[in-house]
Amino acid sequence: MKIVVCIKQVPDTSDIKWTENNTMQREGVESIINPFDLYAIEQALNIKKKLDNVEITALSMGPLQAEEILKYAISLGCDNGVLLTDKKFAGADTYATGKALAAGIKLLGYDLILCGQFAIDGDTAQTGPSIASQLKIPQVTFVKNLERYEENSLYAIRELEDGEETVKVELPALVCVLKGDYETTRPTINGIKKAQNSLITKYSLEDIGLTTDDTGIKGSPTYVSKAFRPEHNRGECTYCQTYASLAGKIKEYINE
Repeated sequence: MKIVVCIKQVPDTSDIKWTENNTMQREGVESIINPFDLYAIEQALNIKKKLDNVEITALSMGPLQAEEILKYAISLGCDNGVLLTDKKFAGADTYATGKALAAGIKLLGYDLILCGQFAIDGDTAQTGPSIASQLKIPQVTFVKNLERYEENSLYAIRELEDGEETVKVELPALVCVLKGDYETTRPTINGIKKAQNSLITKYSLEDIGLTTDDTGIKGSPTYVSKAFRPEHNRGECTYCQTYASLAGKIKEYINE
């Protein structure tokens, strides 16, 4: 079974910088792997423990510094890493990102695609479904756990507003994973050594068969007219004050 886990590099800072096109600047910004994606990797590793002949490829799209999170994924147990990197990808919205990732996945070959349900920098939950739409394969979202695999089908436990449900999906398929109430795998010494010696495969826009009309700013139907930090009212509830950092106000709060 070929599993592709889509992972994303997200900023590890409240000091977000923006480009002249009102898109998030990622180059030169300290970053981490999106927390939801760790649970997607965990689900892939669980499948690999139960089945023979499973290959896990971690796939990301971003600047060259995204190699770090791909090597981290390898240290956790993924077999290899692939990076879609090209300045022509810059400014891509979720639609254009999904299109590029889908093109990369076609090159790799796949039976199962796993994504984190959300990304903490955008929180749109659109990229996974966009990939499935581009590939014309079924998708299952808001998945807490992949229960079992049998006869080319997966059984997934989904979270609903009023409970849970178990659904069966035939492969190939895409699954979006929620953060779970379990501990995710940590890097091992052997995993770290393997990651250090691993070469990350890199694909450009031309390598995946797309043009500038397909991705980047030009291929993105979403237009951001303005980006700003919401005003914070300290007369609001304690909950809002505690999480003021999400609005970029934590530094002001500390300095006062």
